Amino acid sequence: MSSQSEGARMTPGRGSALVRLKHVLAQAGWSVGPVIIALLITGGLLLLMGVNPLEYYGFILRKGLLTPVGFQATLTRMGPLLLIGASLIVAFRAGLWNLGGDGQFLLGAVLASALAAPLDSLGSPVWLTLTAGLAVGAVMGALWSLLPAMLKAWQDINEIITSLMMSFLGVSLANVLVKLVFFDTGTTVPETRTLPYEHRLPSLFGTNISSGLLIGLAAVIAVHALMTRTAFGLQLRTIGANPRAAIHAGLPLGLLTVAVFALSSALAGLAGAVEVLGIEGNVRADWNPAYSLVVVPLVFLARFNGYGTIAFVFIFSVLSIGSESAARRMGVPNHFTLVTVAILLLVIALTDMAAQRRRNRGGSE
Repeated sequence: MSSQSEGARMTPGRGSALVRLKHVLAQAGWSVGPVIIALLITGGLLLLMGVNPLEYYGFILRKGLLTPVGFQATLTRMGPLLLIGASLIVAFRAGLWNLGGDGQFLLGAVLASALAAPLDSLGSPVWLTLTAGLAVGAVMGALWSLLPAMLKAWQDINEIITSLMMSFLGVSLANVLVKLVFFDTGTTVPETRTLPYEHRLPSLFGTNISSGLLIGLAAVIAVHALMTRTAFGLQLRTIGANPRAAIHAGLPLGLLTVAVFALSSALAGLAGAVEVLGIEGNVRADWNPAYSLVVVPLVFLARFNGYGTIAFVFIFSVLSIGSESAARRMGVPNHFTLVTVAILLLVIALTDMAAQRRRNRGGSE
């Protein structure tokens, strides 16, 4: 009798564990499946270009992952991308589209560079120089989002349009600042003053990996915890899921909208500061890596999950670093990785549509 009752008590536990396992496997399938499909499609495009896809992907893996130099470059590139991923998770979870990340990124980079290099030349301690540069980058990013945030919060103007317009203006303003205000008079090419390599963000464990990677990882994990484990995160998710319900619940929709934009844009500005203070050392005129819109499909692929975002940013960084070498070696266009990302975005849309139809069919039954 007792053994039967113990078995009966254990069965629900086993059943719930199996349900959780099936759920995890299903989520993994919906996330990894689009990546495989996108790689197959881009492989077909490579065949049309006369390039062996297996050789191309193998070369990317070797250069971006399996060599010490490439692996360190991959991890270093992840730092700013993770900060942008954290920025997008905050906005998307709250149902807001902050697509102005490129402008926020560049303005944060320019202001961080313009402050850090002069401070360093005045003999400021390295920790103070770097802290001030990171702070001014984040503040600049947040300030640049105030107009779209207020227009959305109190005039209900579409933030996709306003944030994209502000991004365009931000990129243009960053170039103007580099060329006319913060340029280094000792160079022939317009660029800000260069922060010496030894005074940039420290490397990790005696390698060439910038500690910006740790800043990016900390930001994504903190944002994930904020959105899933705190009351503030619950309020933001409620706004994203059902704004009318949020209003009826008494949530200050306008203030929360501004807060989301400020936090999201501050992270994007911080990404620009990390890029400059940890990797580039300065900002050149007309420089724009355009990371923000590239990270959007990665965040969607991760289903706005922080840990999933880390995984997909790592995959993209391997592809990005490896494809730069592959472009020179195999004659593939340098930006072919962006084609892969674009195909990924289309595949994600199709898989999400298929998943929605499956849910609807299941509900009707």
